[in-house]
Amino acid sequence: AVLDETTLEKAERMGELGELMISAAQEEGAERVAGMLSIAKIRKFLATSTGVSLEEESSSVEAYLRAFAGEDCSGQWSLGGTRLDERELEEMARRAGRYAVMSRGRKGIEPGRYDVVLSPMVMGNLIDVVADSASAFMILMGMSFFQRNKPGDAVASEVFSLIDDPEDPDLPESTGFDDEGLPTRRKYIIESGVLRTILHNSATAKVMKAEPTGNAGWLMPHAWNYVVPAGDMGEEEMISELKRGIVITNNWYTRLQNYVEGTFSTIARDAVFYVENGEIKYPLGKIRIADTFPHLLKNIRALGREIFKIKWWEVPKPSKLPFALIEDVNISLPKI
Repeated sequence: AVLDETTLEKAERMGELGELMISAAQEEGAERVAGMLSIAKIRKFLATSTGVSLEEESSSVEAYLRAFAGEDCSGQWSLGGTRLDERELEEMARRAGRYAVMSRGRKGIEPGRYDVVLSPMVMGNLIDVVADSASAFMILMGMSFFQRNKPGDAVASEVFSLIDDPEDPDLPESTGFDDEGLPTRRKYIIESGVLRTILHNSATAKVMKAEPTGNAGWLMPHAWNYVVPAGDMGEEEMISELKRGIVITNNWYTRLQNYVEGTFSTIARDAVFYVENGEIKYPLGKIRIADTFPHLLKNIRALGREIFKIKWWEVPKPSKLPFALIEDVNISLPKI
């Protein structure tokens, strides 16, 4: 856990920091904005019936801004961490403002399969489901698409790894102990496409004849922070790779229709763009991804070089994530 006193002192300047966010988005062309900035000091205490008594302190920053341009054109971005960097806060707001302006003049699109570029905002939301599926509790409940897998199985593209990192000093859920008082550690959930770790508490480990992994929560074992290592492509380079594709910057209402198969849908929101021959042609109206998690994971073609720290209410776990290029994704249209 990291406690940054300089960040906590900035809580005295919340009005000024809010003005910084608003002004940055407006300078990019946004007409109005909505959002939030939270700076918190967290004290964590644990006392158990086995005699464990532990405590730690940390700082937490969470911010997001949704910018609007016109009647229904919007863009959004978020930021999460243990330290507040005002340059990062400003750039978060600027990106939201740019996306809002770029989303003017929306058009429709035919449903079908497209190559897509997913932003870290979208990746964070979807990775949350992937990590939950690696929880032994979800596997024992019959609610995981890793139900038929075991560590050592290939479950994703070789370019993709997912790390649970409770030691990362940049992410606010870093902690030295889990809710059973066991020490936490950095671990690969997926490494170069291969499933490496099922997340256990002592109860699930006993049932599955495994060892606890330092991931005990109040109810179920879970990851602490999500880290997806960077790839080797720039954001614009990814878009240039799309012959007939879509860029999705944000999403919500991610729902599973079949947990074991990983069948799901999620609705794109805010700025969405249609790309043809490597160029953004126009923004899109309402679309949804309707596919399966195993298919998405295995079709990740490339990851971005730049890592973003993301946290907001659709990405509840602090995350460090790149953009992702995923091939052959099924896109459908909402009925309303």
